[in-house]
Amino acid sequence: MAPTHAKRPRLAASASFVGSALEYYDFFIYGTASALVFGKLFFPTANPALGTIAALATFAIGNIGRPIGAAVIGHYGDRIGRKQMLILTLIGMGVCTILIGCLPTYASIGIAAPILLLILRLLQGIAVSGESGGAITLSMEHAPEHRRAFYASWVNQGAAAGSMLATLAFLGFSSLPAEQFESWGWRVPFLLSAVVVIVGLVIRAKLPESPEFEKVEDHHAVAKFPLVTVLTKQTSAVVRVVFIAVLTVVVPINQVLGLTYGVQSGISRPTMLMIGLASSALAILTQPVFAIIADRIGRKPVFLTGAVIAAAGTFLFFGALGTGSAGAALVGSVVMMPIGYSMCNAIIPALYAEMFDTRVRYSGVAVAGQLGQIFPGFAPAIAAGLLAGGGTGITVALFVAGCAAVSIITVLTARETKDVATDDLGGLRQRQVSAVADVEPAVEVR
Repeated sequence: MAPTHAKRPRLAASASFVGSALEYYDFFIYGTASALVFGKLFFPTANPALGTIAALATFAIGNIGRPIGAAVIGHYGDRIGRKQMLILTLIGMGVCTILIGCLPTYASIGIAAPILLLILRLLQGIAVSGESGGAITLSMEHAPEHRRAFYASWVNQGAAAGSMLATLAFLGFSSLPAEQFESWGWRVPFLLSAVVVIVGLVIRAKLPESPEFEKVEDHHAVAKFPLVTVLTKQTSAVVRVVFIAVLTVVVPINQVLGLTYGVQSGISRPTMLMIGLASSALAILTQPVFAIIADRIGRKPVFLTGAVIAAAGTFLFFGALGTGSAGAALVGSVVMMPIGYSMCNAIIPALYAEMFDTRVRYSGVAVAGQLGQIFPGFAPAIAAGLLAGGGTGITVALFVAGCAAVSIITVLTARETKDVATDDLGGLRQRQVSAVADVEPAVEVR
């Protein structure tokens, strides 16, 4: 007879993969459109550089709404279950993305165009905010002991796949004549997100609830106010996640700013898109390997090594872009992304989830993770400002290296959780599980 709380690790990983693919597909098509056309279409100005900075700023606006959405979605994810909230976030992401693809431009409706773009980007951020936290929580809680990093890593496998699909979409339409690309070609990638939404809904409808959450329900230990518990009793975990997340500036710097800077330096747009595509494709191959290694030797050594390599790769990448060398830029991007950053990205889901109690894990991962994404969301605009102020690609690389140093120091203070049982991570005990009030101490990883 199957256990009451049977785990479905493969199905959970598949559901998380698809949802994350949509999240990052949306993320990268918006970032790519911001770099290529949004400045001209929604923020026309006499100075093209200012228009690009304004467009990249809208890319960051979505991250402002994320903590709000994470708090609300995380609350209900810890109160009524992970599965229902993940279906909701998938629908919300898809609807916002499709509507962006239908927006009229500044030339058609004037100032209303950028305002509507900002509103939809903000709503998209709110919807997205609960996706990664819930997907991480669900996949980790369905995973078998000693394989948590591997199964949770499929959330970020979806991120790499979403990035690759977004690049393919724009690569196909960027070959259109400029007039056609700016009038309708850029819209098609946004509309195509409907396909991913449908696939994701079919998979998630078949997925059972998290067995760890069901244990909490069975013992009447559901937290009344999960976010309060997270902020008051697991404060150090929240702070650690926020500072570890600083390293994720690597992604928008590589995929968004790198695209703009490379084109401005004389490398063709299709070539830059191909460099991003190659990096994303390789990351899909490397991330599972790094996750398996992390399950064997620990999360910390893999992350720390990857952060150093990613920072070094940034110097190679932007140094090559500055000279207009596409071949060297490809090498730098590979070192930066599918090698360096992928070592970190493969274990970030497990690293985050293992810091929080089961009763508040959705809220903890979602809110802390989204708070951590506010600064990285502004990274392309900050770096573009550095370049506009007379900086070079090396200036951008130094900025990324500083961010990597913050994450490295933070991880050094964290506890290694590779061999800690899932029940212990969640605050539940195999021998004694009791209904716990929010005022009682919660287990916190130090």
